[in-house]
Amino acid sequence: MIIILGLILPIAIWLWLLCFRGLFWRCDEQLENELLGIESPSICTVIPARNEADLLPVTMRSLLNQTYSGTLNIVLVDDCSTDGTAKVAREIADGLGKLQHLHIVSAASLPSGWTGKLWAMHQGIEKAESFAPDYILLTDADIEHDKDNLQRLVSKVVQQDLDMASVMVRLRCESFWEKFLIPAFVFFFQKLYPFRWVNNPGNPTAAAAGGCILIRREVLEEIGGIQVVRQALIDDCALAAAVKSKERKIWLGLSNLTCSLRPYPSLETIWSMVARTAFTQLNYSPLLLVGTLLGMIVIYVVLPVGFLLGAVLGSWWVVIVGLFGWLLMTVCYLPTIRFYRCSFWYAFCLPAVAFLYTLMTFDSALRHWQGRGGAWKGRVYP
Repeated sequence: MIIILGLILPIAIWLWLLCFRGLFWRCDEQLENELLGIESPSICTVIPARNEADLLPVTMRSLLNQTYSGTLNIVLVDDCSTDGTAKVAREIADGLGKLQHLHIVSAASLPSGWTGKLWAMHQGIEKAESFAPDYILLTDADIEHDKDNLQRLVSKVVQQDLDMASVMVRLRCESFWEKFLIPAFVFFFQKLYPFRWVNNPGNPTAAAAGGCILIRREVLEEIGGIQVVRQALIDDCALAAAVKSKERKIWLGLSNLTCSLRPYPSLETIWSMVARTAFTQLNYSPLLLVGTLLGMIVIYVVLPVGFLLGAVLGSWWVVIVGLFGWLLMTVCYLPTIRFYRCSFWYAFCLPAVAFLYTLMTFDSALRHWQGRGGAWKGRVYP
């Protein structure tokens, strides 16, 4: 009876998550659900790029080959690359006969108080403003855009009178570790920032996905430019919060067609990606860290452990209650697994996946206390 009572709390939490957390688990806020329109305001794309020569032949080409009918300029900021990133970008644009649409900016030395990516974006935005575009598209050099992606984004913001729209692109999910861990990364993000709440002007929840953000130029100027979030490691959500705080309308959704080519072939690469910012998400608070670690164990680990314990002890009521809670968890996770086209059985692995993410979060705190929490692409931010 004591064990069963211990299983009631996580079951109640999962029932609440299923019904009252903005239906985050349904994965139905998708850009591809939107109809293509004919609006064609001027756009300038800003791409910070640091040693991206290997991916640009695909990603740069995907931008230059957009079906968008309006004016489109592309500003690539070469952030101290050593692999010929700028040269590769020029060759691609020249080969497509669109060199006039590409503008290369060589990033200046990184000043104090900035992260490298945001400093590069700031310089790119300054260049973009010289074209006086209606909208600025902030995207990453590892994103392969569907040919209609920009047209869909523009249609979305114009038809719904949005000030910012961002897309959580499909992350690469090919290796075992990617299939095991990446869908859960997206699941946890949606649980933390339910997209329906983000997209509701009356709800204070704000978030964005930095790989693909379309924002009105005048709104970016109104909030003070990208420099208002210059010290943020989680810069996309900070930018969304700055925009929504001005009572501006934002939208966040998934994309089934536009994708990131950034590979995470091993546990180590995914671990580093999560550990870089997990403690930042907790505002570097030891109290929030303890609460998060305990919460992850209660929500994700207690139910399967109870199920296994009941089986060992021969207590079938414990088995049934534990299994019921585990199935609730699985049902909640299954739409994300389907979105990433992974095997159905991965949905049952969420407890093990969550336990690994719990360890990553603790490691993120350790890295911060050791002064190496913000390491990324050869730079370490205090």
